[in-house]
Amino acid sequence: MTATRILVLNSGSSSVKYQLIDMADGSRLATGLVERIGEETSRVKHGDRETSGPIPDHEAALRAVAEELDTDGLGLDSPELAAVGHRVVHGGLRFTAPTVVDDEVLEEIERLVPVAPLHNPANITGIRIARALRPDLPQVAVFDTAFHTTMPEYAARYAIDVETADAHRIRRYGFHGTSHAYVSRETAKLLGKTPEEVNVIVLHLGNGASASAVRGGVCVDTSMGLTPLEGLVMGTRSGDIDPAVVFHLSRVAGMSVDEIDELLNKKSGMVGLCGDNDMREVVRRAVEGDGAAQLAFGVYVHRLKKYIGAYSAVLGRVDAVAFTAGVGENSAPVREAAIGGLEEMGYAVDADLNSVRSDEPRLISPDYARVAVAVVPTDEELEIAQQVYALVRA
Repeated sequence: MTATRILVLNSGSSSVKYQLIDMADGSRLATGLVERIGEETSRVKHGDRETSGPIPDHEAALRAVAEELDTDGLGLDSPELAAVGHRVVHGGLRFTAPTVVDDEVLEEIERLVPVAPLHNPANITGIRIARALRPDLPQVAVFDTAFHTTMPEYAARYAIDVETADAHRIRRYGFHGTSHAYVSRETAKLLGKTPEEVNVIVLHLGNGASASAVRGGVCVDTSMGLTPLEGLVMGTRSGDIDPAVVFHLSRVAGMSVDEIDELLNKKSGMVGLCGDNDMREVVRRAVEGDGAAQLAFGVYVHRLKKYIGAYSAVLGRVDAVAFTAGVGENSAPVREAAIGGLEEMGYAVDADLNSVRSDEPRLISPDYARVAVAVVPTDEELEIAQQVYALVRA
């Protein structure tokens, strides 16, 4: 029997998301979520089933996942399970491709914790527990940063002292790489071309948001940097900001580094501007004349336009811009506003096509537009599964 199933695990600080995918046909055999880990009442959602109760830690969470899979006859002991794929946020410069995890790899991921303190520890915990549950099975790490390691040095470097930067691994890494890889390829397919034939700007717009410039299937620039804080305006993150704001808040407001960190990561962006990080609510409020929501929407869209313009210059020729993730896939007002006014650059949106809601990849630009504007639903779990399956089969 050929093992064709990949279990994809995404271990967060207080949650575990998972999907079991059969690579023989790409079907989802199971999908679920364990959330509020460590809280008084945790929740396990597996397909249509839902239970609640105490789940004290990630080991208990993964054991709960194993039990749910076993109930459906899809247990971790199945001979059809080929590998477990783990989303790991930060892979630094060493990990440029999916990697089978051994002790040395795990140690290197741990060494990257200082540049991903909110994400890598939870990813590491998930890997350790999965290895303990199935020590005989390949555990494969797929890194958010890997797709962006192709950026040229002049795009990845910050203009600070090189020795200091190298000593502390300070450079632009980028994130959401599995989404940018998947969406750029799917956009090429939508245009009837190969990835090597097209230049694409990918706009991954969720609560976290990032842009990338992809030339011929290769990332040449991306908006997030050393951490996921840089770049676009996000749900709770500021995105690009004058670094001196940090010094000013420290010297004038007397804020500590931790307080500034929390401000910029958790109390800024849309929630900082208008108290709401749900784009649907922001749009509703803006339409009803709420000044704070109108300002927040304006700041958000202005930043998007700047990156579209910047990446148009970086690529030289743009064949398509693709909107993806929660906001990108579902907010017609954001797409319309981001592209509006860029007609002289070859961009345009057809209002009727833009208003259609669909789970399928689609073009929303008129036939006359020089640059295709697309909505391409992302599928990071499938991308991880595909990369893992290709590695274990090789």
